[in-house]
Amino acid sequence: MSECPFATRKIALGLSEKMSLRAKFLFLALLFSWTIADARSFVTADIIITEIVLETQIENKVPEALERNELVCSMCENFTAQAVDYFSQNKTQEEIIQTLHQACAELKSFEQQCVMLVDYYATLFFVEIGNIRPEEFCRKVNLCEGSTYISLPRSNSTCVFCHHLVEEVLEKLKDPDSQLEIIQMLLKECNKMENYVKECKRVVLQYGPLILVNGEKFLETNNLCASIHACKASQQFSLPSIEEEAATFVAEA
Repeated sequence: MSECPFATRKIALGLSEKMSLRAKFLFLALLFSWTIADARSFVTADIIITEIVLETQIENKVPEALERNELVCSMCENFTAQAVDYFSQNKTQEEIIQTLHQACAELKSFEQQCVMLVDYYATLFFVEIGNIRPEEFCRKVNLCEGSTYISLPRSNSTCVFCHHLVEEVLEKLKDPDSQLEIIQMLLKECNKMENYVKECKRVVLQYGPLILVNGEKFLETNNLCASIHACKASQQFSLPSIEEEAATFVAEA
């Protein structure tokens, strides 16, 4: 779901109404950061591994790497389009806002201000999601060389692609070093908040780890790939090996 991919103006409470848009948006960036942390490197790593395996298995079957690249590009565009469609649905947006409200309840004395920021800026966030164009997004993350959007069926390859991505995100969320990188990134953004640097850093340090843990639990307890229609809702899925995935790609190419 893209360029949303997901920075912010201001955070907290008791702060002036004149705080910059960038500053207010920082709090929502904290809430959404786990979904996009290092996403590009996750996808790129899988693609590199897949291409190495494919090269040995289909040397005489696929004439050029271009054919594989086009498949990856199409998968990226199709997956992104499905994700944008999912986040554009009113029901989905209501569920996300409700979840954020629950997260705000953890902020104790800051709950009211948190809810106010969520209600206002989540709307802007969803507008940005709706403006994402799959072909442009996939070019920006270097998965496509041109804008050749091809609608793919809801194939097993798309489902595998989604589940590999979710697995990579989960691994990152469970990795203390990756969590530290996210917190450090947010603390760096706090330095741009002029007179509110200390308040911003306090909120990041106090609630950042909690939000990262909640993001991990969400991915573990929800079938995200089925929710965005990358997989069939009734599909029982076990993550295949890279070799099995490569064989699937070859067959569908």
